[in-house]
Amino acid sequence: MKNPFKDLNKFELSLWLVSLAVVTLSFLIPRNKDYLTLIASLIGVTALIFVAKGYVLGQILTVVFALFYGFVSLHLRYYGEMITYLGMSAPMAILAAVEWIRHPYKNTKVVQIHKITKKQAILLAILTVIVTVVFYFVLDALNTANLIFSTISVATSFIASFLTYLKSPYYAIGYSLNDIVLIILWVLASVQNAAYIPMVICFVMFLANDIYGFVNWCKMANKQRNI
Repeated sequence: MKNPFKDLNKFELSLWLVSLAVVTLSFLIPRNKDYLTLIASLIGVTALIFVAKGYVLGQILTVVFALFYGFVSLHLRYYGEMITYLGMSAPMAILAAVEWIRHPYKNTKVVQIHKITKKQAILLAILTVIVTVVFYFVLDALNTANLIFSTISVATSFIASFLTYLKSPYYAIGYSLNDIVLIILWVLASVQNAAYIPMVICFVMFLANDIYGFVNWCKMANKQRNI
């Protein structure tokens, strides 16, 4: 198999390397170090650069990231994050990987980008309301830390996952909103334990990668339509 990193252009390679460097350096700041947090962060930023390119490899790495991130969240009693990533993000990433494999653009590595229909948009809105309400009561029953932000994280993560499955460029907007919520959550966690500072930095870099993902997917969508 061809080395997928060779397909990264100069900007993508630079963004990936800077993301890895920033996350790793942030790991050296606190005295109490959580190596699972570092591993999850490095896998996460690597996954995002390939998702931004529309490569199915990005979805496979997303599944691996979800497993690590869910375990880290469990230790901090962020049950919303744990349930979201293990019970929703990971399964959705698997479904998205299958969907992307089934719909490549002209037999390339890149996925065929899809424009969501009105029915799909309405379905997404209805499902998001249902998921948000259900998770609020579930997380409340589990005495989840930072309940409101955890619930919002579930909602934004569901929107992003569903749009990823639909192969829509707006998946990146959903994940960008989710990144902002997670930055807030991990800042709150870092106040209690500085070992979680890398997770704050991680999601700052996630935000940068997701913004690029939206820009790149819009370019790819225009290119595919024109061709």
